[in-house]
Amino acid sequence: MTIGRLAREADVNVETVRYYENRGLLIRPAKPARGYRRYSESHLERLKFIRRAKDIGFSLQEIEELASLDQEPDSCRKACEMALRHLHSVQLKIEKLKALEKHLSELVEGCGQGGECLILETLQGSNSR
Repeated sequence: MTIGRLAREADVNVETVRYYENRGLLIRPAKPARGYRRYSESHLERLKFIRRAKDIGFSLQEIEELASLDQEPDSCRKACEMALRHLHSVQLKIEKLKALEKHLSELVEGCGQGGECLILETLQGSNSR
């Protein structure tokens, strides 16, 4: 299949395919003397693997590690450890977002009370909340 078809079937852009090739995440097939590079089903499966891993928030470096686990004898344990680290990272981000949500809610609720703009005061550093 062509790079365009590969990209469509994996639901990514052609530029994304090229980027993954340049990063070494996806092996670029040889280009014949005439014509276009031909991608196989294994390219499509690898690209879908990358996309699914990105969809759940793994970094490209983590995806490289996950993809290389195929040859490892204890690949499931290692993948699980990586997923657990990622889960902890996501949980920490959620905690920070909840704190941010609370802070913004307080700013919005206090807005317009007392004559001064609590939001602008906070952004200007006048309010120590």
